[in-house]
Amino acid sequence: MRRVLMVLVLLLAGLAGCASGEDPADTLRVLAGSEVKDLEPLLQRAEAEAGVKVKLTYTGTLDGAEQVASGRADGRLDAIWFSSNRYLSLIDGAQAKLSTQTKIMVSPVVLGLKPAKASELGWDGKPVTWADIAKAAKEGRFSFGMTNPASSNSGFSALVGVAAALSGADGALSAEQVDSVTPRLKEFFSAQRLTAGSSGWLADAYARDPRVDGMVNYESVLLGVREPLTLVYPGDGVVSADYPLTLLASAPEAKKALYGKLTAWLRTPAVQKEIMTGTHRRPIVPGVAQDPRFGGRQLIELPFPNRRSTADELIATYLNRVRVPAEARFVLDTSGSMQGDRIAALRQALVALTGADTSASGAFSRFSNREAVTMIPFSGAPGEPVPFTVPERDPEPVLAQIKGFAEGLAAEGGTAIYDSLGAAYDRPVTPGHYTSIVLMTDGENTDGSDYAAFEARYRALPEERRAPTFVVLFGESDVAEMRKVAELTGGAVFDARKTSLSGVFKEIRGYQ
Repeated sequence: MRRVLMVLVLLLAGLAGCASGEDPADTLRVLAGSEVKDLEPLLQRAEAEAGVKVKLTYTGTLDGAEQVASGRADGRLDAIWFSSNRYLSLIDGAQAKLSTQTKIMVSPVVLGLKPAKASELGWDGKPVTWADIAKAAKEGRFSFGMTNPASSNSGFSALVGVAAALSGADGALSAEQVDSVTPRLKEFFSAQRLTAGSSGWLADAYARDPRVDGMVNYESVLLGVREPLTLVYPGDGVVSADYPLTLLASAPEAKKALYGKLTAWLRTPAVQKEIMTGTHRRPIVPGVAQDPRFGGRQLIELPFPNRRSTADELIATYLNRVRVPAEARFVLDTSGSMQGDRIAALRQALVALTGADTSASGAFSRFSNREAVTMIPFSGAPGEPVPFTVPERDPEPVLAQIKGFAEGLAAEGGTAIYDSLGAAYDRPVTPGHYTSIVLMTDGENTDGSDYAAFEARYRALPEERRAPTFVVLFGESDVAEMRKVAELTGGAVFDARKTSLSGVFKEIRGYQ
């Protein structure tokens, strides 16, 4: 009887472990940037070839850095894998959270241009500097896309590289140099026409927009686009991603062994070559012959800030003073089904964007200085649009007005999704701004025109008014139709049904 009871206890314990969602002992839980998604097919082989299952959870670079530094990753995750640990290393106490770091591959952040434009500028053969690129940008001779430095490491690396090169810094960039180089950065980024929250989405958006001449992005992304680009490697230097797979100090001994197996396998010559041919990243291990498309040139690495305050100041300067300002339109479901916790979650998500979220990623996702923001609440019909313009100086009074608007939202009535989305597209475009639309709904369309009518309405718009719509799935949203809206407009879908609405709104800010 005692033996039977012991078996039952062990069986129940095993079932409890499965029910709680614990990962098996042979699984390495990795918090990763979206940049490494293209390695998923390769990592699936790691179980058979290295004896390690890899479970990736994706997040933004700054948000991931905060999770690690604050200790929120301890116990839940075993390792991190971002394109760089540079920002993380600047956070107080972060180094104590990290154990072994193993670099896996390399990709510099450079400029890629359509061959005809590169030839027109004379950049398809002779040496070029960031100063040359900035001069051509100021003169309006080309346009480019780049990711948001607050959301994506490729944009952050590009911003650091351009600032370091234009400031003439011979060491780590200082806050004083950031301030002095700001006018030149504004000239450089006056040529930016696309923004994005990830390097992959930027490449997709670039492919859809024939008006943009190129991208500042990872070399690996630029080499992987369908229409070949001419890559411009500035002679004064670049900032490269080295993708360090990093063990967390809190990882148990068994997971440390898995980490060792995985990193050793990833750095074998055969796997390094496969990474290079499959993802266009440079091998980190000596002795692996490099793809001729890398050009064989020796790249100079530009200095990186050695203080978090300087890095944060550089990002804030970009968002509030340098970049082309945003025009963000929020189409917000306030129908009767939003009553209770749902309307409360919407209020909280909007208030967070006014500065209530004081984390680094939250601070950088607040409505920026110079930004035009329009709120369009809807139920059975579109509500009256409520516009706000955040001033370049002293933004607090307008941010307080937006907070007051959010806190006053109430839920009642039906759901006129497409008439309300159409109302957002009917508004005139603000010259010199990026325009984007956020559609948040918790249900299906019950009033007004249908999707087919909206599609016809959208296709009749002039090109300059076809802004992307970023759709937030919430509650009982019609997933199929919402995906069609995002695909039609060149936007994206964000799922808030199993996560916080505030987190999704913050993520979308990287695309605005």
